[in-house]
Amino acid sequence: MKIVFSKQIIKKELGSKPNENDFIIIRKWYEKWVYESIKWESLPFGSRLIKVYATTVSWARRIVYLVDSESGDVFFLFLRTKNDKIGSNITIKNPEFKKKLQEYLVILAKDLENDNFNVMELS
Repeated sequence: MKIVFSKQIIKKELGSKPNENDFIIIRKWYEKWVYESIKWESLPFGSRLIKVYATTVSWARRIVYLVDSESGDVFFLFLRTKNDKIGSNITIKNPEFKKKLQEYLVILAKDLENDNFNVMELS
């Protein structure tokens, strides 16, 4: 299994010069497998959407992943503070989240098609 990072989404979520530690945190929190599913009928076939509350003493973030149910591969989508418009309410009922999710799924598909992504192995 692996975690896939779309280069365009990374730039939008982590900036043009992401810190290597961000990637480690994103992988680490996924591997803890303490998550909540986000239900939405418009997800790509054979996938599920999950969010993780990545909270420590020094910060609180929300991470969203798309998981391919067949391969187990994971696709990073969001890393947000709980205080921004998306991170405060990561549900399909939040129009900000839904709009950005739709945008990111298109970006992810294009980046996968164009080999514009990085991969990290999961433990």
